[in-house]
Amino acid sequence: MGWYDWGWRPYVPVAVRRARARKKLEKLRKKGLDVQPVEIEGRRIARTFWGEAWCDHLESFSDYENRLPRGRTYVRNGSVCHLDIARGEINAMVSGSELYKVKVSVKTLARKKWKDVRDRCAGQIGSLIELLQGRLSGNVMRVVTDRNKGLFPLPGEIVLACNCPDWAVMCKHVAAVLYGVGARLDEKPELLFLLRGVDHEELISAGAGAAAATGKAGGGRRRIAEDALADVFGIEMSEGETPGARRPAKRRKAGRKKPARYASIDSVTGRAVAGLRAKFGMSRSEFARLLGVSVPCIGNWEKKRGRLNLQPRTREAWNAAKGLTKRKARRMLDNP
Repeated sequence: MGWYDWGWRPYVPVAVRRARARKKLEKLRKKGLDVQPVEIEGRRIARTFWGEAWCDHLESFSDYENRLPRGRTYVRNGSVCHLDIARGEINAMVSGSELYKVKVSVKTLARKKWKDVRDRCAGQIGSLIELLQGRLSGNVMRVVTDRNKGLFPLPGEIVLACNCPDWAVMCKHVAAVLYGVGARLDEKPELLFLLRGVDHEELISAGAGAAAATGKAGGGRRRIAEDALADVFGIEMSEGETPGARRPAKRRKAGRKKPARYASIDSVTGRAVAGLRAKFGMSRSEFARLLGVSVPCIGNWEKKRGRLNLQPRTREAWNAAKGLTKRKARRMLDNP
């Protein structure tokens, strides 16, 4: 008499399931799939504003509360072997008795709803860094996380699918994937905006436009406008420097030139930026997070010839980063 006579499968240890899943994923990787597993350290699934807000939003709906606990267990033990977020959909693979395919379709944010979010946030977000790191005012946090009018999807805007034999609409594999999204937003919060089909930089543009419309040229409002320009367009502005203003060129003293590598703060070049990023094995997004700047900044720096004119705070971050080993830099990125 086999397991099929009783209607359930024999228990398979987690380690065995994951080993089987790795073999199947390795075959898919060889066929060109960019495998992106969800890896969680410790008990906490999400640790940042965006990741925690996503998980809190899921848990606020009674439709989901009975099925979510099994999903937490699965995502913590590494069963979400692959998770990819694109516009309007999440595709994943979860290790169970077999390697199951999960697809979560999410409606993109309605234009009217997105406009309302932009209007209510206008002038209150200082920079792209503040937005993605969740360093927002209480009012903005309430706007973007509003249960019905914010950025997160409602249950009626989500369609769940899994090819496992579980009859429930939200099986434990789907629940694990939904929690996995929260963990992924810890690393790349911009993926929430991609999923909902909106451009997160429009929140900064709206803020810069609102600041300009007030006609206030001084104080904190002016500082916000400058930071918005720096983050949106990927440029670094020195303290006291205003858009369109140039400092008079200084005469270079004759003497021996300093080396062009990343040994000196005074000679930070695009080549030095690319060199240090390559040394750490980081993407532009990761390197930008390490230095506390926007991703466009890194791209523009690497293309630029000659010495970069960095803000004091960025020079300090650069000086700290250049003395790190690859392992220490990765540790700083993972545990800010």
